[in-house]
Amino acid sequence: MTRPATPTASEDRSAPVPFTQAPPAAIYEMRMLSTAAEREEAAALVQDRQRWLTLHGLPVPARANIPAQFREAQTLSAGLFEDGRLLSCMILEHTPDLGWGQGPCLFLGCVHTLPGQSDDITRLITLWASDFAARLDLHVVRAETLARHALEAEPLAALLRRLTDTGWDVGGSGPGRDGDRVARLELLAEHRPGLRALISCQVHAPQPAPDDRSNA
Repeated sequence: MTRPATPTASEDRSAPVPFTQAPPAAIYEMRMLSTAAEREEAAALVQDRQRWLTLHGLPVPARANIPAQFREAQTLSAGLFEDGRLLSCMILEHTPDLGWGQGPCLFLGCVHTLPGQSDDITRLITLWASDFAARLDLHVVRAETLARHALEAEPLAALLRRLTDTGWDVGGSGPGRDGDRVARLELLAEHRPGLRALISCQVHAPQPAPDDRSNA
């Protein structure tokens, strides 16, 4: 009778049990400002940013009370967060008619970033907005920035250069949504599947404006 072979140490080891590792949490989060506390934090961020703009020779809105808009519960406002800290806030619209540009778009209104970190935050917002618009089947994102003087004049020209470096196109200037003169900005929508590992998105899709629905 033949004795069974004694297993070697390597053969005796248990086979590793396969497991699925949870993906790492995203560093940033884009979500709606859904509580009164978050909306008040956004209003305070806007006020801080407007003070910073004034100190650096850049204009602030003359005809609109932006902090008050963020305090209103009916405003479709969103914020970019890092570990619960608000880095930027904005008002989202799905609108076909800004008085400029062709076709419907995702419009980022009243975008304000935390002073001192605006370049990095602007790049994150640009990536997110391009991807979000593509998921809404829109082809372009539009935004406005105040432009009281010629677009070539500093310090506005430096701001516009930073925006174009992140992918925005400057389409001249003219009256903005609130009546102030603005530089008109456009960004092409683009699906970015890998972005969700960096920025999680819990933003509600803005409802199309009436003109948009009638053209559907």
